[in-house]
Amino acid sequence: MVAAVALGSNLGDREANLREALRRMGSLGKVTAVSGFYDTEPVGYLEQPRFLNAALLLESGLAPVELLRALLGIELAMGRDRAVVPAKGPRVIDLDLVMVGDVVMETVELVLPHPAMQEREFVLGPLAEIAGEMRHPVLRKTVGELLVALRTG
Repeated sequence: MVAAVALGSNLGDREANLREALRRMGSLGKVTAVSGFYDTEPVGYLEQPRFLNAALLLESGLAPVELLRALLGIELAMGRDRAVVPAKGPRVIDLDLVMVGDVVMETVELVLPHPAMQEREFVLGPLAEIAGEMRHPVLRKTVGELLVALRTG
């Protein structure tokens, strides 16, 4: 199944952090596409450095919750402990599981598709570059259509 993952970093060498996360995610399956890197303003918690964001597509045999746990393991190994740092605060790496095929699920641990993806240009922009035709399984719009809708308000 193809998973869409959003990446972000705003501490240290942001580009090196994204590249290291990409390298590590290769152990979870086959990375089939990677967007360019986008320099973006922080959202929510504004008193922090700018982010570098990207998106990737990953073909993985892992179930969605297993994939999420593996992504959180990469974050932890790279120095991000979600239990310590504020949710929207500065971070070495942020890996968000945005969509997994047409899976729709809501558990304590994971909600798919990501409930705020359609509100975040820093997710939709990079994802549209590599998967503009990927369809949101609930909203029934493509990533490209969601991006246009967000930009035009």
